[in-house]
Amino acid sequence: MPDEKKDTILECINLYKSFQTGAGRLDVLKGVDLEVKQGEILAVIGASGVGKSTLLHILGALDKPTRGEVRYGGKSIFSFKDKELARFRNRKIGFVFQFHHLLPEFSALENVMMPRLIAGEEKENIIDKALKLLSRVGIEDRATHRPAELSGGEQQRVAVARALISDPELVIADEPSGNLDQKNAQGLHNLLKELNQNQGYTFVIATHNQSLAQTAERIITLKDGKAVLN
Repeated sequence: MPDEKKDTILECINLYKSFQTGAGRLDVLKGVDLEVKQGEILAVIGASGVGKSTLLHILGALDKPTRGEVRYGGKSIFSFKDKELARFRNRKIGFVFQFHHLLPEFSALENVMMPRLIAGEEKENIIDKALKLLSRVGIEDRATHRPAELSGGEQQRVAVARALISDPELVIADEPSGNLDQKNAQGLHNLLKELNQNQGYTFVIATHNQSLAQTAERIITLKDGKAVLN
């Protein structure tokens, strides 16, 4: 449908991914097809080891498929040269992982700014935006604290703010609440839903958590190397 295509920001077409192991070739993804609409939350669920992280890494251009295509805005991103692909990834996609991966020697504010600093921007030009993001995720009063001085839930909120600093078109979250207790997990789920509903961020979230999956407009189950729409 033309109207539906207009809103599609990502298409994944006949995606395969295999790994060589000591026991031979392991086929993880076996022809995955899916699309992501602008402004939605798409949850990816499935048993451990089924390939959720593998799929998200490919959608986020962190890894390449064995074959198949990932298209953003109609462009096949794996036809890009390495530098162009890295630039695309840094500008268009935000990442939140199960483990926050914050840099321990830097403050929460500095961690949020890090992607833009690495891209060569001046610190003075992005401080205000980083502070606003920390406020948006509810921890502006922790801006000067280092990760070791933050709770697990606070650390993951910093990671969310960091994922948003470059105004990504898509945020990919891989088990974002998997390392949190129930209270902090629920707080993070509420935050992601609020960012989607009030700020319009698009999320693809891999999760075992049924509560988080239920916040999504659509749920995809990975099974036997393929994606099945629930």
